[in-house]
Formats: sequence, structure tokens, C-alpha cells
Amino acid sequence: MTRSVVNLVLLSATIFISIFSASSSGSASHEDFLQCFQSGLGVNTNTSSGIVFTKTSSSYESILDASIRNSRFLATSVPKPNFIVTPHNLFHIQLALRCSKHSNLQVRVRSGGHDYEGLSYVSNVPFIIIDLFNLRSITINMEDETAWVQSGATLGELYYAIANRSKVHGFPAGSCATIGIGGHLSGGGFGTIFRKYGLAADNVIDAQIINVNGTILNRRAMGEDLFWAIRGGGGSSFGVITAWKIKLVQVPSTVTIFEVSRNLDDGGSEIFTKWQTVAPKLPAELFLHAVLGVSNSASRLGNKTVVFSFTGMYLGTAENLLPLMQESFAEFGLKRSNFTEMSWIQSVLYFAGFSVDQSSEVLLNRNITSSSFKTKSDYVTEPISSTGLEGLWKMLVLEESQFIILTPYGGIMSEIPESATPFPHRKSMLYGIQYSVSWDSNEDATMYIKWIRTLYDYLAPYVSKLPRRAYLNYRDLDLGVNGPNTSYVEAQSWGLKYFNQNFKRLVEVKARVDPQNFFRNEQSIPPL
Repeated sequence: MTRSVVNLVLLSATIFISIFSASSSGSASHEDFLQCFQSGLGVNTNTSSGIVFTKTSSSYESILDASIRNSRFLATSVPKPNFIVTPHNLFHIQLALRCSKHSNLQVRVRSGGHDYEGLSYVSNVPFIIIDLFNLRSITINMEDETAWVQSGATLGELYYAIANRSKVHGFPAGSCATIGIGGHLSGGGFGTIFRKYGLAADNVIDAQIINVNGTILNRRAMGEDLFWAIRGGGGSSFGVITAWKIKLVQVPSTVTIFEVSRNLDDGGSEIFTKWQTVAPKLPAELFLHAVLGVSNSASRLGNKTVVFSFTGMYLGTAENLLPLMQESFAEFGLKRSNFTEMSWIQSVLYFAGFSVDQSSEVLLNRNITSSSFKTKSDYVTEPISSTGLEGLWKMLVLEESQFIILTPYGGIMSEIPESATPFPHRKSMLYGIQYSVSWDSNEDATMYIKWIRTLYDYLAPYVSKLPRRAYLNYRDLDLGVNGPNTSYVEAQSWGLKYFNQNFKRLVEVKARVDPQNFFRNEQSIPPL
């Protein structure tokens, strides 16, 4: 390290220590944020070019909108941040935290913007966004099969980096390439190989977090309680997580994909009934999920029918998969010609909606367009009865702009204790459900949201109970929201659904690391 760099680091550290030790003024003007930030940088200009963007900045709208993955939050009526901070280094984050305290501004942290309720970029009180898209370096160590990944990187960028180093390594995370690492890992994170290797959060072995005091901590410094909390408990409640050290997993050189579709009149309902109990018991190497949709075709329910799409991925060859499927689901009538062998990275392309013949560089594209949508989640511990399913089919054909994804559990997920991480949905789960409905015009939002809530209410007798479970990465503010002084008991309305008995430990950790509840949102962990 050169002497000039050392001097710069020492200067930055001195400025940082002095501003964090200064008294905070709760009544400070929000414009003081910019002055505070510029002072912390040690510059005498009227702008923090390329780091802080105000509502009058020419790039403000484009930066704000770039990572919004749910178009209903693009409406002009949606509250906008007072400032967007796009840090180039950790000191910029420390400074943003200090200055937001000084100016009485709430902080929201965004890595990819896939949060379903927009909590990383929407707030009903004055706030700033710390957008981590500049912090997305990925450093892979093939000798110990690990990687350090900054939170602003996307899953696609991570998958691409791994594949460039090895054809027989992967990582068990989600299918959508534009999901940000920061939110995904801190909420759990599952994908096509999680039955074999566990959640993304289960494969985190270290992390870097900036706490409420502006201190940079690794696993040893933060302690095991906080390290436990951020791997599935939601990082935004505890600090700004800037990087993760993950354990890569070994995958075979050949994986196999197949897809089968049925509808109500060619055995789809019967196969799905069987799928409920068989799919969770299949070998951990086989992932077989189901997607339910609607098409315009005559059926016993009228002029529409329910379509059942079963997609499988097997960590192995078609030769080994064929007898397994013929034994487990002879109803599919599968033959060798129904299977497609490929590499693991090609399977990533497939489930991300790309052609397996495309270059994996397509995974580096962070820009996507999205519709407006509302999503909810459930977990199933006992098969839904034929009566319950028949009622479900009748409800589904009433709305074409919806789909339901059903993800089988089992495999290694049944072996990991519920308390291993805050993510509790393990041994007793047959499968998870994601309900989603979308619309083109926000004028129709109320109608579609009412429909999905009705569907959710209908399924209450058939899903997990006491509590009815939900997945944190499928945020749902219908489950309950925090007020200015929400108590532990009040927060249980949503906390137990996401975390079950792990919620109490999360609250205890929060009380130790952020007792004044600086890091908060509508469903953040409250201090005990």
C-alpha cells in the first residue's frame, strides 16, 4: 500500500470517527444530509457527484427506477426517497448512516430490488436509499471452493463467475438472474438444487456488516448470534450487509431437464394429487416442481381449464433418471427422448427463461421490465384433499392473470434443524406455494389484489396452521405491519409466520445490536 493511500485511509478514518462521535440533531433539516455527507468526504463542493443523488439530479429517476422489479411502485403517488446514495466503498455507507441519523432520515438498503412489497425503496416517512449496485465484486477461491460476493451483485453475475472458473461447481440459490445477493441470502434463498444442498443462507460461512455505530464487522467480530440472524432473518433489520462468503457446491458435469404438461381433462388433477406426496420423497438429486396456470380451452369447468406444468431437474444423466421417473410417475409416459442433458450453467439459463444455447453472458444483464403484481406464500404439511383441490381449480379459472408455483421440500431440507437459521420451514413441509397475480394498469390493482386475497383465504384450512407459515423473501404486508412503537407481541402477527419460534431469538438479537431500532421498516424485527 502506498504512502498516499495510507494517508487517505487515515484521513477518512479520522473524519469518520469525528462525525460519528458528534451529537445527532433530530430536528436537523433534511438538506443537512447533503452538507453532512460533503463534509464527511472532506470536499468543498456543492455536489457529491456520482455518489449522492437528489430529486433534482438528472439521474435521480433513472437510478431509482432501474432496480424496481414491481411496476406498481413506479406510480407517481408512491413516496420517493429524499436522497439516493450509491456508495463506491464502505466509507460512503458509513457516512450515509451517520448523516441519515443527523438529518432524521430513515434508511432503506437495496441490492437488486426484487422485494415484493418494495420495502428497499419505498417508505412513508422521509428516507434515503443506499443502493449497492456499485458494490458487486465477486472473488472466487477454487482451492477451498468458496467465494466472497458483495451484496450488490446479482445471482446471474454470481452464476456466471462460478461457471467461468469451473464446470463442476455451482451454488444453491434462486432462478431469477436479476435478484440481488444481499436480499436473497439474508432471507433464505432457495432454487432448483436446494433439496440436495440446502438454502443459499445455509451455505454462507462468513459475512461483512456495517452496524448501527458504523463499525465494519466480520463473522468473528459480530458474534454467532448476529451471524445466525442475518442468514434468513432479513439483513435490513440489523445493519448494512456489504458482502458474503459462500461455500460453493460440487455439481455433476451433466444434469438433466424435462417438462410435462397436463390439464384437467387429461389427468392433470390426478397427477398433481399424487405429486403432493411423491415429489417431496424423491431423491435429493431430483427437483420436480409444479406450476398451475389457466388456458382458454373447454373443460368440465367451462370454457377454461387449469394447466399443470411439471418441470424436473436431475443432478445426473438421463440414463439414470429414466427408470426413476418410470417408477415414480409412470403417468407421465416419459421416454429417453423427453430428457435434455446439459451443463449446470445451461440449467441456470433454462430456469431463468433463456435458451440453453445462449451465451451465459446474458446472465449479466441487470435490466429487466416487469409488470405490476401481488404475491403471497404458504406452506403445506398435509396433502390438500380432493375437495380442497376441486374448489381451488374453480377459483383459478376465474382469473387468467395468475400463476401458482409449488416447490417440493424434503431431501436435505428435512435433515437441517428448524433452528439452524431463522428460516424455519424444514422437516415438516411437503411443499411451499407462491401465489402471484399481475396486471397491466394500476387502475385495476384493487380488483386483482382482492382476488388473490380471496384465494389465500380459501386455502386457509388446507395449509400450515398455528402459525400459518410464510416465506420472508415473498414479503407480504397483508400479514401485518409495524407501527411507530410496535411491540414484540404485536409483531408476532407476521413474525411467527415467517420465523415460527425463531422469531423470539431474532428479537433478542435486535435488542442487543440495534436497541434504538434505527434499522427499521414495515416488517423489520423490533427490539424486545
